[in-house]
Amino acid sequence: MIGLIFGEKNFPKEIYKSIKKKKINYLIIDLTKNKVYKKDKHSHSVSIGQLGKIINIFKSKKCKNVLFAGSVKKPVFSKLRLDLKGIFYMPRIIKSAKLGDAAILKEIIKILKKEGINTINSLNYNPELTLNKGIHTKNKPNFNDKKDIKIAIKALKRLDDYNFSQGAVIRNKKVLAVEGKSGTQKMLKKLKSLKVKNIGVLVKFPKKKQDLRVDLPTIGLNTLIQCKKVGLKGIVLKGKNNVILEKKKCINFANKNNMFIVVK
Repeated sequence: MIGLIFGEKNFPKEIYKSIKKKKINYLIIDLTKNKVYKKDKHSHSVSIGQLGKIINIFKSKKCKNVLFAGSVKKPVFSKLRLDLKGIFYMPRIIKSAKLGDAAILKEIIKILKKEGINTINSLNYNPELTLNKGIHTKNKPNFNDKKDIKIAIKALKRLDDYNFSQGAVIRNKKVLAVEGKSGTQKMLKKLKSLKVKNIGVLVKFPKKKQDLRVDLPTIGLNTLIQCKKVGLKGIVLKGKNNVILEKKKCINFANKNNMFIVVK
């Protein structure tokens, strides 16, 4: 039995399809705004403030391992439905919220652990959602691309000391942008004004202190499309620490548009 704590975006949907296909026993804690999984008989729609209910659901089903997938944005705490444990733990969650959305999930992981419930990396159950080391497209990085990739990786390593960024865009040995809390898509949109084709690379590596149980570097078809729009030639990911949604579509799109996808 695995507990699936689902937030927003497409990653939970991929996990959901994979778990069902493998016929693994599961239950869902649905934290989505529109209760996306309400038709599933194993799904429980709850508020993030109902920690007692969430914990009791896991314990009643003897579910000792859970995974997180998707984003959970900082709620309006004054409007949250709280149960007794929610009231007890809420000061900790409110304090963590000052550090960003991922910090909220990290705090919930600590609370669950205190209650005897372990949180695992979602790729433990779904390794097919990642890419192995190598070049996964017909197009390959050339000499200049490889230089750019090395510079971007070094830049991200320097930023590691500040636990700041998991992504950077580089072109002609110059770092054009680094990914902030707003994410990859917003970073790429800021580069729209650059009218250059097939030059430059997006590099996404996890931060040294990044908790991969709640925050895996993720790309999908939309990422490739955005990269194409701003004239980038390829994407580089870190081996075993990445998620690629709609894998076949991404690779096909890259091949069709003379782009590369590389895993280091």
